[in-house]
Amino acid sequence: MKRVLPYLTARKLRFAVVAAPWLLAALYLFALAADRYVSESIVTVRQNGAEGAVGFNLTSLLGVSVPASLDDEKMLEAYILSMDILRKLDQKLGLREAFSAPGVDFIFRLSSGATQEQFLDYYRSRVEVVVEEDSGLLRIRTQGFSPEAAAALNRDVLAFSERFINESSHRLAREQMAFAESERRNARSGVNKARDAVLSFQKSHDILDPLAQAEASSGLTAQLQAVLAKQEAELKGLLGYLDEESYQVEALRAQIAGMRAQLESEGRRAVKGPAGASLNVLAGEYQELLAELEFATETYKLALTGVETARIESTRKLKSLVLVQSPMRPESAEYPRRFYLLFALFMGLALLYGIARLIVATIEDHLE
Repeated sequence: MKRVLPYLTARKLRFAVVAAPWLLAALYLFALAADRYVSESIVTVRQNGAEGAVGFNLTSLLGVSVPASLDDEKMLEAYILSMDILRKLDQKLGLREAFSAPGVDFIFRLSSGATQEQFLDYYRSRVEVVVEEDSGLLRIRTQGFSPEAAAALNRDVLAFSERFINESSHRLAREQMAFAESERRNARSGVNKARDAVLSFQKSHDILDPLAQAEASSGLTAQLQAVLAKQEAELKGLLGYLDEESYQVEALRAQIAGMRAQLESEGRRAVKGPAGASLNVLAGEYQELLAELEFATETYKLALTGVETARIESTRKLKSLVLVQSPMRPESAEYPRRFYLLFALFMGLALLYGIARLIVATIEDHLE
């Protein structure tokens, strides 16, 4: 250690720890580091109507779109930084080749043998997406080794993002409409089934409406009973001053007997229907079938309303990408920030030099 200490002078330490690394970094930054240009655009996601809006409002009357929730911006951010869009961009722009061009400096270029995961990490280091939660704006910054490359990358990111927003919102609308249409078809099938059951019942029992027929039979029975009661009262009156074998008494008794026979016939008809089944039982079954038909019809009406509601909702919730600031073609390189990097490196090296000097001084004191 004693033989090494003479070489660890302050001058030599400054050169080895500070000057040499700083000069090498400056040489690289000014001679080898490639300029990186940044193109910026600002977008936001809009939908046709307010989420959960009720009734009329000024924006709906004026036809003004309202901001979608920040979930849309977060979803779009995830898509822009995903492998899906990277594959499309690479296929269209040849990003892998552009990012690993031989003329680019060896530190900031993409390795020619980079894996898919390394390619994605490199892409994410060259594309920055910032969501402004207070305004709902999405700021997209893309880097390129030329102004044209940076602007082209930003334009294609916007194009694929707009296609993604449109396809996702239309897909949700189609799924909602498909579900509503499926419910409508099921409800229509239920109506047809209930109606066929009513027609089959009428045909099998040879009766149009057992309920109406039961009501008519009940009304006729009541009329016959009223007439019978009147005739029996007349008979009692005649017996008060005529002989039982008189013509008027015999004639009235014959009418009463015929009326009773008619009542018995109507009673048997109420118990036995046209096809031999009980009219009361048929009326109950028919009433149940009518209730099922009415329920199926009401369900079908609700399904029709659901289809129309789904159509309106799907149209109202369609989303689109609104361009607030179009991608600009940069005129000056933003990266690398040479003077900032050199200053930060100098401060770090100076701190390292101070630590090294402290260690050397401590060792010298200990040896003495």
